[in-house]
Amino acid sequence: MLKGIDNRLNADVLGCLRAMGHGDVLIIADTNFPAESVARATVTGQLLRMENLTAAQAVQAVLSVFPLDTFVDDFAGRMEIVGDARSIPPVQAEVQAEIDAAEGRARPMISIERFAFYDLARKAYAVIQTGERRFYGCFMLRKGVIGPEE
Repeated sequence: MLKGIDNRLNADVLGCLRAMGHGDVLIIADTNFPAESVARATVTGQLLRMENLTAAQAVQAVLSVFPLDTFVDDFAGRMEIVGDARSIPPVQAEVQAEIDAAEGRARPMISIERFAFYDLARKAYAVIQTGERRFYGCFMLRKGVIGPEE
């Protein structure tokens, strides 16, 4: 255990988050996402796991150490529901609440069409698969920066 680090962040996830740079993309995926095959195409080439967590719990833990990009509109995204792009199911509302809490303000995610999401995920830095079993529990987070101390 380490002081000040969320205990839901395992060593593999922490190492990956630390290695990522400004603008790199992280995918948080549900249990139904083809995470293993998609992760092979990412920068890391391996799947990371946070299997005992919901999507919102995983995002909350990640955002405890991971700054979101403040320079772009696509700082975070959610996989659209097929045939109903505007609908936001509870799993996505929960993750949006975690993003808003981490940012200290409302900052809506963009929506990403399902197959476009898969393409984006293959180009990502890494994929983390959670234990989320609800459909459309797949998200993209773009890493921001931590500024110099005043």
